[in-house]
Amino acid sequence: MNKVRIAIIGATGYTSLEAIRWLLRHPHAEITYLASRKMEQPISDLFPELLGRLNLPIEPFDPQAVKARADVALLCLPHVAAMDHAPALLDAGLRVIDLSADYRLKDAALYEHWYKHKHVDAANLAHAVYGLPEFFRSEIKSAKLVSNPGCYPTAAILGIAPLVKAGLVEPADIIVNAASGISGAGRTPSQQHHFPERNESFEPYGIGSHRHAPEIQQTLSGLRGREVQLLFVPHLIPMDRGILETIYLKPVAGATLADARAAFAQAYGNEPFVRIRETNLPSTKYVANSNFLDLAVREYNGRFVVMTALDNMVKGASGQAIQNMNIMFGLPETSGLV
Repeated sequence: MNKVRIAIIGATGYTSLEAIRWLLRHPHAEITYLASRKMEQPISDLFPELLGRLNLPIEPFDPQAVKARADVALLCLPHVAAMDHAPALLDAGLRVIDLSADYRLKDAALYEHWYKHKHVDAANLAHAVYGLPEFFRSEIKSAKLVSNPGCYPTAAILGIAPLVKAGLVEPADIIVNAASGISGAGRTPSQQHHFPERNESFEPYGIGSHRHAPEIQQTLSGLRGREVQLLFVPHLIPMDRGILETIYLKPVAGATLADARAAFAQAYGNEPFVRIRETNLPSTKYVANSNFLDLAVREYNGRFVVMTALDNMVKGASGQAIQNMNIMFGLPETSGLV
């Protein structure tokens, strides 16, 4: 079997490093091109842990060079920058997996409202596939452009979708209480994420303005076939990586905890990266540095309480991108990830 050749565009960030770590042990993949506008140097100069493991240089972005040396491009770029690069790669015949938010919201006007920037690639936005394998696997297989989901949305959607699809909960009465490690904010330094500001501090942020909320609602509404509304409250926790979400849902009349558990078992019984916990509750410790999402459901005071945990850098970003790549190229879905 020929190896899938991979270009990483935006090779200097956390998600690119995470992708490299996993791809270096992938039996059917080879990293062939690294690009960044920030610097030109060996990747191991930037990330010393790669010394002796990956000796590629970081190069300027050149779509024709990528075309000659790669089959798929991972866009590990910030929002707005990704849609400046994707069209040239797609026109060159590559398949693209975008880890930014530029192709997640299907309505360009909605994107512009939440991201405060004009969407300049409506043509490709129209055919981008949302890269959540558990629900869109068949579309991902043939996709030219996959929009990798956000970390918060992955944990929320996987914890909610089976219940709203089965009509077991009220679609306008959902509360998502979410917490993320600091790496979710990216590698660019800022005062807000300076160590003395974050250490020994746990705080909410972005209430009513966090840009993952419309992504969660859009996806759940599409899966349900009617509008789903939720209250999304994110928090920062003082650790490197990990997401834990506690989700409160109001059951419809007659819906039981047994029904909820059956819906999750039906949805995820054959999924390689969703683990349903029957006894121990999800914890960031037990999913760290893995592509697993752990899930549990309980009932309390007239509510279903769903808990999900994942590593925001793996199942919430680069690991899920590799999972999508495996699907796109007909590889075993777990290749390089277990």
